[in-house]
Amino acid sequence: MFSRLAQSSARQREIAEVVLRNGWGYMRRLLTGTKAEEPQLPPPAILRNILVELGPVYVKLGQLLSTRPDLLPPEYITELTALQAEVPAVAWQEVEVVIRQQLRRPLEEAFTTINHQPVAAGSIAQTHRATLADGREVALKIQRPGIEAIVDQDIALVRTLADLVSRTNFGKYYDLKALAEEFATALIGELDFMLEATHTDQLRSNLSSSRWFDPKQLVVPEIYWALTTEKLLVMEWLDGVPLLQGNFTGVGHGGDATAESKAIVTLLVQAFFQQIYIDGFFHADPHPGNLFYLRDGRVALLDCGMVGRLDPRTQQVLTEMLLAIVNLDAQRCTQLTLQLAESVQPVNLAQLESDYDRLLRRYFNLNLAQVNFSQLFYEILQRARANHLRVPGNMGLYAKTLANLESVARKLDPEFNLSDQIKPLMTDLFRRQLVGEAPLQALLRTALDIKTLSLQSPRQLELLLDRVTSETLQWNLNLRDLDPLRRSVDDSANRLSFSIVVGALIMGAATILANDRTGRLFWVSSVLFFSASFLGLWLIVSILRSGRLK
Repeated sequence: MFSRLAQSSARQREIAEVVLRNGWGYMRRLLTGTKAEEPQLPPPAILRNILVELGPVYVKLGQLLSTRPDLLPPEYITELTALQAEVPAVAWQEVEVVIRQQLRRPLEEAFTTINHQPVAAGSIAQTHRATLADGREVALKIQRPGIEAIVDQDIALVRTLADLVSRTNFGKYYDLKALAEEFATALIGELDFMLEATHTDQLRSNLSSSRWFDPKQLVVPEIYWALTTEKLLVMEWLDGVPLLQGNFTGVGHGGDATAESKAIVTLLVQAFFQQIYIDGFFHADPHPGNLFYLRDGRVALLDCGMVGRLDPRTQQVLTEMLLAIVNLDAQRCTQLTLQLAESVQPVNLAQLESDYDRLLRRYFNLNLAQVNFSQLFYEILQRARANHLRVPGNMGLYAKTLANLESVARKLDPEFNLSDQIKPLMTDLFRRQLVGEAPLQALLRTALDIKTLSLQSPRQLELLLDRVTSETLQWNLNLRDLDPLRRSVDDSANRLSFSIVVGALIMGAATILANDRTGRLFWVSSVLFFSASFLGLWLIVSILRSGRLK
């Protein structure tokens, strides 16, 4: 079956060649028709090379897998997190055709100048710098010509492979068909730049105000909706360099570059904690290439192609989970994991708690500054998977975001301590969860509920007392699995009764036989002995037939 799959098209033959050339032994055996064992992943470096050689779609697949620490070991997550497509830029002539097709006006009316050399080239699009007719500098993100056909073809192939492998125990356990659909949805969404523009606008709006940080220090580019389409994204040009390449000058910090880098770390932590725990909508790919240091000392957050969403319940559970991790509380981690995940098979709670306890004990004697919280959360998700729990996909995005954020923070500030950064934020989060955003409104709402209860309670109490005194009160109880228990008790009571009767007959017969000096009552004692023997034999047979002798 796999041999036919590999020979059915030029693209599939190309995939087979890449796999064979990189030495993935398991796939080599499948593609050559040799019987193979359960699926095995290649080593992390080989998997990365295969995905890069296969092209943009498979690079995106690797990036998606990097958000699933519950599926892959840490070494794979580390290798795939930095995965970037190594693709050459598209010639300007081809890019210009796409721009003219997407614009609702002549190209010369919309832009006075466009730099024909791209400033960045990715797997889905490439970016050019341009100037609008009114003089504003913008960035043009243009979709690569022909990428839709490649995406459709490769998505179909990924779905086919997932369907085939899902028939194995490996595929069923990891739910590869669902993972393939998740990948298809994410990739198709990245082809729609209107969706990315909407995400950018929402993030810009959410971060325009904050009680934790100064919104003026964090920039999200403005979208120019009049020129933006599904294949052309026009946004504000931000002049800067990737954050880790920034030459900090101590702007606003008395010329102290170290103080400025520490302030940037604090800004990023506060901004992302607001996105995750308050807004429930967060930038899910804050790697160093998407964080820019601008010439005026501000920090820019770019590329909202990958975002995560959290509902209020999940936000609350994650807040408590972070606190449980800081406190190394294995029991609480177990309880919270069960609230987040669904069980694939019956879960052994004692085993899960024991796994968490062993995991957290490794960090018991460490200073909190030495603890890598994102790595610890990765391992918690993997323990959940090992105990037959399936965590939702947004947990992977959350873990990946935390990992990227912590990595950037430690490079900017070697003394970075996440625990110290989040303590005041956690206090504020718990206060918000307790009283809400508007304490006065929450108090008034509670007072209204108490008033309503106080007005209804006398009438309800009167009805209850009336039913009690008139003997019309009925209790409706439904106890599941009670019938088997009742039958078992009935059987035991019947057998006990028979045993008492048999014993009484034997004692009666013995008493008559002992006191009969004339021999006239011998037949009575014989009848009693016979009856007792018959009933005793019947009782023994019934117990043996029931199989409950032990």
